[in-house]
Amino acid sequence: MNRSAEGYPSPEFTDPYPYGYLYAGLSVAPPRAPLVRRSAERDDALEHCRSLAGRLEARTDVVRARVFETVLIPPLKGVPRFDVLVLVEAAAPDALPGVRADEAFQEIGADLVMPAYNSVRIGDTEDPASGTYLFNHFTAADGEAALRAWEDLAGWYTAKAGVDNSAPLVPLEDARFAFVNYVRLPGGAAAFMADQLLRPSFHRFVRGRLKENGMAALPLICRPR
Repeated sequence: MNRSAEGYPSPEFTDPYPYGYLYAGLSVAPPRAPLVRRSAERDDALEHCRSLAGRLEARTDVVRARVFETVLIPPLKGVPRFDVLVLVEAAAPDALPGVRADEAFQEIGADLVMPAYNSVRIGDTEDPASGTYLFNHFTAADGEAALRAWEDLAGWYTAKAGVDNSAPLVPLEDARFAFVNYVRLPGGAAAFMADQLLRPSFHRFVRGRLKENGMAALPLICRPR
């Protein structure tokens, strides 16, 4: 078994998902505090997005369309302030232009749309399709180097944080982020954040590797709606 420089076992990487993705972020009523409290405006937007997702799922080239509500936005410089997220999975990346042009997708009115593919993964982020989710937005000058750094860091998350799945979504065109990591968390938002921040190895190894590679990790923690 391969190990990182810190001795964390490398996770079992598996073949990527074959799908194409449309990752859409909306800033509807983003909070000033990290915890996202209930908002009537956001509830209306979520219901609207769910209706549009149902219309998209009626297409033969769409596998699923999921809607998420953000529950935690950490106070980090540059973190996207999306409090509603939509993730559309098309049958293949070449189906994305047609799905993106669909009136139902256009009606979402997203502040950010990122067509993407999955490059490699750990486990199955969609099984079960419930719980708490992390969308971790990575910035980097070199996207390929950033993905290699993510593979090096993944062992810490599987060994120390109990994460058993992860699917980096890599943009298919020029984008604000090098990739967005899509993860179903083993517990709730507060437990996951505390599990990182209270471990010295997170600051030494994870944050150290990010700094070495000129990367920033900008997480949003969400729940499906």
